[in-house]
Formats: sequence, C-alpha cells, structure tokens
Amino acid sequence: MSDRGSLYGGKVLLVGHDHHYREILGDELSERGFSVRSFGDGESLLGALDTAADADVVVIDWALPQTSGIDLLPQLRHHGVNLPVVFLTAHALPAHEIMAFDKGAIDFIDKGRGVDVLVKRIKSVVKAFRPAADSSSHSVIASGRLVLRPDVSRAYWDEVDLGLTIGEYNTVHLLVSNVGRYVTYRSIYDRMTSEGFVAGDGDNGYRANVRSAIKRIRNKFRKHDPAFFEIQNSTSLGYCWRRPAEDQHLTASTGADQ
Repeated sequence: MSDRGSLYGGKVLLVGHDHHYREILGDELSERGFSVRSFGDGESLLGALDTAADADVVVIDWALPQTSGIDLLPQLRHHGVNLPVVFLTAHALPAHEIMAFDKGAIDFIDKGRGVDVLVKRIKSVVKAFRPAADSSSHSVIASGRLVLRPDVSRAYWDEVDLGLTIGEYNTVHLLVSNVGRYVTYRSIYDRMTSEGFVAGDGDNGYRANVRSAIKRIRNKFRKHDPAFFEIQNSTSLGYCWRRPAEDQHLTASTGADQ
C-alpha cells in the first residue's frame, strides 16, 4: 500500500491486482494532485476501512483475486462505505457494464481507453460528488414525507433512512430539486455518472441504465412504503418527482413502473 501526493485533487482508494498498472495509474493521479492509497486486493481494503473516512472515490479493478470487484462493492456498502465506485476493466463486456451499474457503480471504464482518459473520468466523478463548499449544501431539504440531508447524502422517508447509494441519492436530489417538472433521461444519467459519459447500446443506450436505477430507487422506497408512487415517468420527457399537494389518487397511466 502507498500514499501519494496532496489532497488538492481529492483522495482516491485504488484497488487492483496488477502492481505495475496500479503504480502507473497511481503516479498519473498523483501528478494531477490526487492523494492515492492503493491496495492489491479487496481484503486489504476491507481491513483498512478507516482510510475511507476522508476519501472521495473508490476505483476497483473488475478482475480481483479472491473477492471479485463486483462482489467487493456490496461488501463496502454493508460496512457503511457509500463513496462513489468506479470500475476498471480490461474486458468491457456489456453484461459486466450493466451488472456494475445495477450494483450501484458510478462509472465503468475500459482500461484500453488509456491512462489519460481514465484520469479525466475519475477526476469528473470526484468533482461531481464532492460536497459544495457553501453552507447551503448542509440545509435539510423536505418534500412531503421525504427529507434529504445533503451534508451526509442521506434520504429519509417517514424518518427512516432508505439506504440509498451516492448515485441514487443524487438522482433523488435532482428530481426533488425540480419537483413537479420532468427531468430528462440524459440529465439524470449525467447526475448518476459524470457529465457527457455514454454507456449502453447506441446513442440512447443510457436510457436503460436510468430506468434500472429508477427501479432500484423505487424498490427501496417501497420496502418501507408499498404505496410509494412519487416518481412519475414520461417516455418522451423523462422522470418527475410529484408535488406533495397533487392528488393522491393518480392512476397507473402516469407510468409509475416504467
């Protein structure tokens, strides 16, 4: 394990079995002002979770020994580590990409794109998920039975913590910030990942990832409230957080399960 650089660009927890590649990527990130703590496998990271306290992002190689990258992610969540997670892979299979996003990853990056692209994508994630510096970011946001705590990126429904991932929380925050107005698939996807990133099959492939993310979010709400239907859908417009004052007896025609 090694620590590098200053905290100017953010702190990265880098997990990868290839020592040579890990050193190269760590050096590139350090040269751009990041602090990097590197681990050779998932067990090493799980044994040093105190390092996550002031970290900004976890970068995980898909092909880890013993505990695979995709299996490491839910273990981190189980231990209360809700940092954004980026996967690196030498085999960018669509099935793996879908699995990564379904598990709550923020980005899925092909190593073949080159180190410069990887560093830019990681930098974008850190920037997107870093809390705003002004005090307004710590204000509680309420909409009906929902309460958001931006200072800790937590969402509460009827005072119960929903256990949303960082990406899921940011999606709900975006919708609630535009309550009563539809937010486009593209805007939601950019909030989930990093602006301009495209994944999936074709130019509109990201829509499938957005639909999967919204489904996961709804399921977490419905675990505590089976009647939850605040998130509405329009195939052409996107998604909308229903105004609390609107009629509670909306019909299924709102597309609540799309």
